[in-house]
Amino acid sequence: MDSIIAEEHTAQTDSDLVARIVAGDAHAFELLMRRFNQRLYRVARSILKDEYEAEAAVQEGYWKAYQAMSGFRADAQLSTWLTRIVINEALGSLRRNKRRTEVIQYTEDLPADKKVTRMETAANINERPDQLAMRAELRSLIEHKLDELPDVYRTVFMMRAVEEMPAVEVAAVLDIPEATVRTRFFRARRLMRDLLSAEVGAEAHDAFSFAGHRCDRIVAKVLARLAQQK
Repeated sequence: MDSIIAEEHTAQTDSDLVARIVAGDAHAFELLMRRFNQRLYRVARSILKDEYEAEAAVQEGYWKAYQAMSGFRADAQLSTWLTRIVINEALGSLRRNKRRTEVIQYTEDLPADKKVTRMETAANINERPDQLAMRAELRSLIEHKLDELPDVYRTVFMMRAVEEMPAVEVAAVLDIPEATVRTRFFRARRLMRDLLSAEVGAEAHDAFSFAGHRCDRIVAKVLARLAQQK
């Protein structure tokens, strides 16, 4: 069943899906969501920095897109149109959260909690547990450092580096000049490199440590061999 859905998913063009959705085909809308889910989630996540709020923004964005599908212009790019809708939802959620946080701080004089979460990615089942753990650790590090980027760079980096969207489409989605996209992406990459280098540098001192069991094991084996020579 999954293979049938996958084949149908790739066979249908964006225009085909839009036409079927406008005609009332709910299955076509499911195919559309599966096609764009990852991109839209990642963009929303880059703005909101919270996986649950990002999911809510994507869901609301899909609902609004469905209601407005009959007005979609065929000369526009569907991915760009959907991304704009989800960005607007994420920004709206960000504004609502800010107001809610201000109310909480005013009434309770407590800082709002900020939760750092992880995006889920499929693991390669052929990898060893140590490889999976290392990949998960690296992925978590990148996600945390991405959250530390200034707002003005974070979404551009997500679109260009993670989703590999062309600069011209990112410019269209964000309604900024393409040159600005390139500049922000360059600066975002430099910031990410600096953030990751600082983290790796801090941990490098403890890498391949010979303390504890590893040290004891090596010493014991060498002493055992020496004892056998006597």
